[in-house]
Amino acid sequence: METLTELGLLIKYLILGLFQGFTEPIPISSSGHLVILRDLFGLEIKGLSFEILVNFGSLIAVFIVFRKDIARLIRNGLRFIVQKDRDEEAKEDFRFILFLVIATIPTGILGLLFEDMISERLSGVVIVGYTLLITGAALWIIRNLQGKKNDGELTIKDALIVGAAQAIALIPGISRSGATIVAAMLVGMKRETAFRFSFLLYIPVSLGITVLKITDIFTDPNFDTLMIPYAIAFLASIIASYFALKWFANIMAKGNLKYFAFYCFIVGILVIIFL
Repeated sequence: METLTELGLLIKYLILGLFQGFTEPIPISSSGHLVILRDLFGLEIKGLSFEILVNFGSLIAVFIVFRKDIARLIRNGLRFIVQKDRDEEAKEDFRFILFLVIATIPTGILGLLFEDMISERLSGVVIVGYTLLITGAALWIIRNLQGKKNDGELTIKDALIVGAAQAIALIPGISRSGATIVAAMLVGMKRETAFRFSFLLYIPVSLGITVLKITDIFTDPNFDTLMIPYAIAFLASIIASYFALKWFANIMAKGNLKYFAFYCFIVGILVIIFL
C-alpha cells in the first residue's frame, strides 16, 4: 500500500512538472495551472522551492532554444564595448541587451515589494480563474495585430512597457509570456521580435529569482523526503518547456494566438464554477 502511495505521489509530481514546463512558454499561465493542479491533487506545497526548481527547468529549455541568439548578443555586445570601430549589428545587439536590462527593472522592484502579498492573497484557485479570463481577453485584443518594429527600432519606452507587463504577470493566472507578448505587440513590435524579446527577457528574471531564492531549496523541510519527486518534476519541466517553446514559435509565426484566448476563457470559467 505504501509503495502505491509513493508511486501516486511520483505521478502527481511528474504531471506537475510536465504541466508547468508545457505551460511556461505558452500564454496560458504556468503559475495558474500549478495552483489549479495542486488543488485538484490535494497537494499542499509549502514554500517556493518547488516552483524555483521547475522554473529553472524551463530556463534551461529557453537557453537551449535561444542559444544562438544568446551567443550572438554576448559576442556583439562585448564587441561594441571593446572595439572603437563599431558596426551597426554590434550597436543594434548592444541596444537590445540594454533594453532587456531596462525591462527587467519593473519586475525586480515589484517582486521585492509585493511578492509576499501576492503569494498570500492572490494565489487562490478562484482568483486564478478570473485572471485567466483577463489573460484570454488580452490575447484576444492583439490576435490580429502585425507590428512593424524590429530589433533595431525598439525604444526605452517600449522596454519599460513590456517590463511592466511582465511585473503584472507575478499574479498567478496572468501569463508571463502572454503579458509580455501582448505588450510588445501593442507597442508595435513584429511577431518575431515580440517573441524573441519576451523569452530573452525571461532569462534575467528567472535567473535572478533562482539565485536569490536558491537558499529556499536547501532550507525546505520537505526537500529530503521529496527529493525524487522534485527531480522528476524538474526533468519533466525541461523536456516539456523545450517542445512547447518550439511549438509556440510556429504558432506565433502564424498569428494564431486566438486559440490560446479561447482556452483561457474556457478554463477560467470552469475554475470559477467548479473550484
